[in-house]
Amino acid sequence: MHKKLLIALLLVLPVVAVHAQPTPAKKALVARILKVQQPGIEGMSRSMAERPAIALMDRAGAALSERVPADKRDAVAKEIQADVKKYLDEAVPLVSSRAVKLAPTTVGPLLEEKFTEEELKQIAAFLESPAINKFQQLSGEMQKVLLEKVVADTKGVIEPKVVALEQSVSKRLGIVAPATAPK
Repeated sequence: MHKKLLIALLLVLPVVAVHAQPTPAKKALVARILKVQQPGIEGMSRSMAERPAIALMDRAGAALSERVPADKRDAVAKEIQADVKKYLDEAVPLVSSRAVKLAPTTVGPLLEEKFTEEELKQIAAFLESPAINKFQQLSGEMQKVLLEKVVADTKGVIEPKVVALEQSVSKRLGIVAPATAPK
């Protein structure tokens, strides 16, 4: 009985080991995919690095009018903007380069595990196609056009809701805000 189990294990282990190690061709395909996806990886990491600065700027903007004398607000605002720019100039390249460096060791194994070599070939061909590159370059313009149309289409319905929300929040905070007309 033990011999049969040992023989079965010895027969299965090489198969498991072969499947656990991706082929050089598979690794090359993953590298191609990650290279094509590098702008997206950099964009995601840029957004991640910018988030804290954006939140801080929002809070600083609110506090500026409450805590800084009117005659010093412009100067303090410029100093804060300079601090944020310095942070962004340091943080964005750092986070971006780390994301690009880490992608092969994080996303790479996931792609190797979840896709066959043939699927990776198809994905690489798709991502490298001129039509997809053109489509992706147009995505910002497509979003802008759609967003403009959605805003125009929903403005009459949404603006009164925003005004009502502002009034409700002001009331709950004990702030007497003048009723604002939709813009």
